[in-house]
Amino acid sequence: MATDDRCVTIQPYFVIKNGEEESVRSYLEKFVELTRSEPGCLYYGFSTCGDKFHCREGYADGDAALAHLGNVGPLLQELLGSGKAELTDLQVHGPEQELAKLREPMAELNPGFWVLEYGFRN
Repeated sequence: MATDDRCVTIQPYFVIKNGEEESVRSYLEKFVELTRSEPGCLYYGFSTCGDKFHCREGYADGDAALAHLGNVGPLLQELLGSGKAELTDLQVHGPEQELAKLREPMAELNPGFWVLEYGFRN
């Protein structure tokens, strides 16, 4: 059984450095505000666990994920460049035809690409 689901999820994990929790939280609010108006975003939010945080995000397809990366890319680079947080793991999940759109644009972040092969979307 194959899938006709085109959804792409991006699953980044970060660690907050040097007690910068409050400063990082202000970045998280900015990410949410930037993303709120993206028509292809299915869901978006941040979970925290001590000095770690995870962005829980899903997109209708690879094109919507690319649009998101273009939208928040400068803010992400600012956050990572500030030394306040470090990206510790990055996974991208979706069907191969959608992941193919993301492999080159995301290469610099060195993600793991997980190919969705079986399943459905209601």
